[in-house]
Amino acid sequence: MKEHMKRPLKRLQGLSTFVFVCLLATTTLTACSFQNQGQGNDIHKIQHVVVIMQENRSFDSYFGTYPGVDGFPMHNGVPTACVNDPVTKQCVKPYHDANDLNHGGPHGEKNASADIDGGKMDGFVGEAEHGRKGCTDPNNPVCSVGGQTDVMGYHDAREIPNYWAYAQNFVLQDHMFEPNASWSLPAHLFMVSAWSAQCSTPGDPMSCQNALQNPSGNLRKANLYQADYAWTDLTYLLHKANVSWGYYISEGTEPDCANDAEDCVPNPQHVKTPGIWNPLPNFDTVKQDGQLSNIQSVTNFYTAAKNGTLPAVSWVIPNGKVSEHPPALVSAGQAYVTGLINTVMQGPDWNSTAIFLSWDDWGGFYDHVVPPHVDENGYGLRVPGLVISPYAKKGYIDHQTLSFDAYLKFIEDDFLSGQRLDPRTDGRPDPRPDVRENASILGNLLSDFDFSQQPRPPMTLPINPTPGPASTP
Repeated sequence: MKEHMKRPLKRLQGLSTFVFVCLLATTTLTACSFQNQGQGNDIHKIQHVVVIMQENRSFDSYFGTYPGVDGFPMHNGVPTACVNDPVTKQCVKPYHDANDLNHGGPHGEKNASADIDGGKMDGFVGEAEHGRKGCTDPNNPVCSVGGQTDVMGYHDAREIPNYWAYAQNFVLQDHMFEPNASWSLPAHLFMVSAWSAQCSTPGDPMSCQNALQNPSGNLRKANLYQADYAWTDLTYLLHKANVSWGYYISEGTEPDCANDAEDCVPNPQHVKTPGIWNPLPNFDTVKQDGQLSNIQSVTNFYTAAKNGTLPAVSWVIPNGKVSEHPPALVSAGQAYVTGLINTVMQGPDWNSTAIFLSWDDWGGFYDHVVPPHVDENGYGLRVPGLVISPYAKKGYIDHQTLSFDAYLKFIEDDFLSGQRLDPRTDGRPDPRPDVRENASILGNLLSDFDFSQQPRPPMTLPINPTPGPASTP
């Protein structure tokens, strides 16, 4: 029996406590009944949560013309929004981009602020042009990746038919925001810990101070594992509760294995790269708990999915070639993600799994929605979000305000009886500015599921699909 399935009494107690607190903490029947309804629908049918995190795409760049979403403002099917090009002095409208290779734009803290421009959402072209000057490192968030300025381009089912098929058959979230208004490393820190900080004293969580842009001090330290993340991450709570987890990395330049999970022979892998997408080895909690071996090759994920031995919580991280991070090909990323999802669907754990698919930041690509302000860290710009599960509602568009904090909240509600990454209660005090999972604006992923329905059968898709039709918003 799997470790995370050995505690039915604890889960039942957690459910009773949750409902009781709800009754005490609210004076309105509506607020309480909503929470009670979600739990009554039996979140615990989900025994495996898989978070697949891709790279650097805005919601509008992938789903801005998807029917029924908060997409590009349109008139007669033509986008009406436009962004000033400071070089040509022209206003650039969103346009269909059929190119498989995109360039994107800068996507650090300053770039997020400039792109948003106080709510005007008009800095994207200028930032992309500025970021092309003397900048060659695609993993440097202040850089564009050379070539043309294509941040106003968008894709649809002609380039990403599988992603659109997942949206049509499962759940598409059109208000999923990056939790932080910054780049990949802080985004991945928020993904596992709901905070990004820099710690002045190794091993001392109270020495950590908010750091939206440079939590490791500099990029070199992040990649060489010289940073020290002393605050508490989710794996600490999972380990204390005896809940299994794995952080799976597709490393190196191994496109064949990553794109075809069925019959490839993997090349040698090194689970400690890249640092900016793999922060967990720098967390004191992971080292102290003896959990470093939980950071594994993605080949172990394929094996676990095939054998029905998935842990309760999985994070799956790409390598550069299949990440969709410019200049990686869109098609390579879609093929890799499809292979991951197909493997889960064809395995014994499908009927008890929820897959959350998203992209870690906007990559400099245009989005027209002003991010909500939660605290000094964000939210950041909008990114695509998909929920794929046998219990996911079919063709449902979730308009709730969400961020990666919602993934933590769902995991905590499912496996930890609602315990939060809260320095007042988790046993490791740190000075984080707030408990992100409890933000009043944050939606609840339970809305994306119908646990009363029979588990839906797998919907395996071709690794290399034929193009779909043009969008007709």
